[in-house]
Amino acid sequence: MSHLSQELDRYLTIRRSLGYDLNTSARILRRFVAYAEQHGVDHITTNLFQQWQKDFGHAKRQTWSARLGIVRIFAQWLHGLDPSNEVPPQGLIPSRYRRAQPYIYSSEEIRKIVRTAAKLPSTYGIRALTFSTLFGLIAITGLRISEALSLDNGDVDLEQGVLTIRRGKLGKARIVPITDSASKHLEAYANKRNRLLGFVSKSFFATEKGARPDDCSARYNFATVCQRIGLRPTQRFNRHGRGPRIHDLRHSFAAHTMVRWYRAGKDPAQEIIKLTHYLGHDNPACTYWYIEAVPELLELASQRVTGISVGEVQ
Repeated sequence: MSHLSQELDRYLTIRRSLGYDLNTSARILRRFVAYAEQHGVDHITTNLFQQWQKDFGHAKRQTWSARLGIVRIFAQWLHGLDPSNEVPPQGLIPSRYRRAQPYIYSSEEIRKIVRTAAKLPSTYGIRALTFSTLFGLIAITGLRISEALSLDNGDVDLEQGVLTIRRGKLGKARIVPITDSASKHLEAYANKRNRLLGFVSKSFFATEKGARPDDCSARYNFATVCQRIGLRPTQRFNRHGRGPRIHDLRHSFAAHTMVRWYRAGKDPAQEIIKLTHYLGHDNPACTYWYIEAVPELLELASQRVTGISVGEVQ
């Protein structure tokens, strides 16, 4: 293991101990460090980052700007230990942040995703069982992918119908209630998972070896399913392609929930606090963002403000 790899492991361990969810950062940094190792480099420099971007520069500028930010924080850590490590300048890749427009799945599209995931090929059937249940759970609860994957068996209380998210965004914990129907589906999954594995895994969602699925495998299988049902163009060489994301299941849950409020005549100002806590947002402003991001919600909100009843336009 190279010096950079050792320092990266230590860096990730310390930051995670402080409550940071670093799944994406870890994935980016491991690729960057692997690139450095391939070229015999054991210190970070601006030139190294620029060369990495040149060799793998097919992503958008906004994506590379985000990667730069991730590398800069790691470089600052290394620079404090060894000044020979250079911190790439912040403006190296200028980019104005734009929040991605969410794709709101229809109920039928969600059903297709779950049904198609249930047909994913695998030796013992665990792959199909796990990912169809995982995608379904995210769709009906709005959990972040990292939160769903981090669930242990002890975090899933099927008698009380609650999930315990021990470390959400920024390390915050919360309780997520689920319906009786969801509890029954999760119980059926757990029973079949145990039967196929021959033992009880620590993590609630498990691979065929009983390990916890990682973020990369979840995104890969989701992309595969989306290609099969036409939500993403078919790709060669196991590429993900572009199109609706797994995180959009969370967006869809929030948007559909808010649409139901308006159609039922509920007051969003009163309901938004519940949804904010349920989703694990820092404040209601993060949840209100969906009104601007989803055209149907913006129209319903406008109708409410102008005094037009929802029933008059249905």
